[in-house]
Amino acid sequence: MKYALLLAFAATSMFTASAQEKKPVASPPATATQTIASGATITINYGQPSVKGRTIGKDLEPMDGKVWRAGANNATTFETTKDITVEGQALPKGKYSLFTLQNGAEWTVIFNKTHNQWGAYEYKEAEDALRVKAKAGKGSFAEKLTFTIAKDGTVSIMWGDHKVDFSVK
Repeated sequence: MKYALLLAFAATSMFTASAQEKKPVASPPATATQTIASGATITINYGQPSVKGRTIGKDLEPMDGKVWRAGANNATTFETTKDITVEGQALPKGKYSLFTLQNGAEWTVIFNKTHNQWGAYEYKEAEDALRVKAKAGKGSFAEKLTFTIAKDGTVSIMWGDHKVDFSVK
């Protein structure tokens, strides 16, 4: 009897674990990486949410004037293997949280020294390593948040019909 209960418990536990593993993640992890012309390797890790018919700025972040983690789940991270410039301003090699602040057509891209944070809930402006301005425009519709890094160092954030580019050298 004792063995039958133990076997039943083990089978139930395995079934539950197996069922949990197959459940799709709402905002799966994604990575963009590129070795740019200067020789620095840039890696961006982020949670990739989907629009799913919702309205960005109303139902979804970013919201005008509020810091956004530029992704879902943990804060988005930006890592560089060498010292670089972002929009002409120096950023030492290292790993940073990447946040944005939308103000209409002008966005602020924020590199924060605390790279291991949950969303923007733990964000502290005093820990910013760098803030740069970037122009936002309209792009082709991206259902899933997507970061790309071109060989020339152009980093693009595409989300819904928003497209924000900034230059890394």
